[in-house]
Amino acid sequence: MHDASARQHAERTGIWFVGARGSVATTATVGLAAIAGGQAPPTGCVTAREPFASAGLPEFADLVVGGHDISAVTMTKRAEHLVETGMIPPRLLAATHDALEQADAEVRPGYAPDHEDAVSQQQVAERLAADIASFRDRNGLARVVVVDLSSTEPPVAPLPEHDDPAALLAALADPDRAVLPASSVSAYAAVLAGAAYACFTPSAGMGLPALTALARERGVPVAGQDGKTGQTWLRTVLAPAFAARGLRVLSWSGTNLLGGGDGATLADPDAVRSKLATKTRGLTALTGSETTPLHIDNVPDLGDVKVAWDHVHVEGFLGSRITLQTTWTAHDSMLAAPLVLDLARLLALAHTAGVSGPVPELGFFFKDPWSSDVHDAAAQAVALEDWVRRTSAQAGA
Repeated sequence: MHDASARQHAERTGIWFVGARGSVATTATVGLAAIAGGQAPPTGCVTAREPFASAGLPEFADLVVGGHDISAVTMTKRAEHLVETGMIPPRLLAATHDALEQADAEVRPGYAPDHEDAVSQQQVAERLAADIASFRDRNGLARVVVVDLSSTEPPVAPLPEHDDPAALLAALADPDRAVLPASSVSAYAAVLAGAAYACFTPSAGMGLPALTALARERGVPVAGQDGKTGQTWLRTVLAPAFAARGLRVLSWSGTNLLGGGDGATLADPDAVRSKLATKTRGLTALTGSETTPLHIDNVPDLGDVKVAWDHVHVEGFLGSRITLQTTWTAHDSMLAAPLVLDLARLLALAHTAGVSGPVPELGFFFKDPWSSDVHDAAAQAVALEDWVRRTSAQAGA
């Protein structure tokens, strides 16, 4: 009995959310507690089905939540707001209240560049890494997976230090320079803490070559970039189908309407450039068409509900024309949250198996996958299943 208990304890895994008090992290925490407590099934979680269910992933009940945030609004307050908007059922808030309180007690102040005077980014990263390590030790966790769910940043202006690990480390020690965006400082902190890392946003995160090299060197598995939750997922299902039928896509136009924090963030023309780049890159690759315009509009009254429209114009036999129009409406956080839990479980497996650097097979979850040029959703699903079988066997060896 003692040995079984020790094994179970050793398998406990931490999920450290960057942006822990936001809607996605809060929804994921509510969902995790509800699944673990038997109040809800794991609908929408890829890892709840085979071959993942028997792959030795951490159990939902063995996942512990903490994180960084610059917001003073607690996860419980955020969840109450999401109940008011009709996204989270009131019964689940009551059932998961204690879990939310426990998770919020593990949230530590994040990195706010405007409030870090006379401190080097190396010192900031070491502070963030110490928070992650303390969380791991305090809760007796075997490992921690960091998942970046913070607000979208503008595209990064490239610097020579972004390509050279040695030059980057030297620059990070200079308190008069800020060579990394906030998302990449958090990613570097994950490397320092020896934690696996996923970038669920369009921000740079671990995507800079120097940081990717450091992650590989230090045995940290990483995955990104920008979670593929709704409209883009549907596009990567449909576009290969047109190609398989020998039909040529002439244009693929889209519009997103959303409110809430994402809508406000993406109303910034600089920030929205990052999102537009990740949302269109895969579609352009799949269709071969350069005519893939996409517009994102902030509609505050929609809150967390996202509406996505697509108009697809296709050339068929003898030059005939085919038109497909789709409308996608969903609570965006409800689409993202189960995938976030999947990534935490899969990266825990990768870490256990000794995988380091980018995991291309986890591109299934991302709009612009690192170290992979595969965007076809069906092909990604096959690759992911094959990878989990191999990695599970490797972890158990």
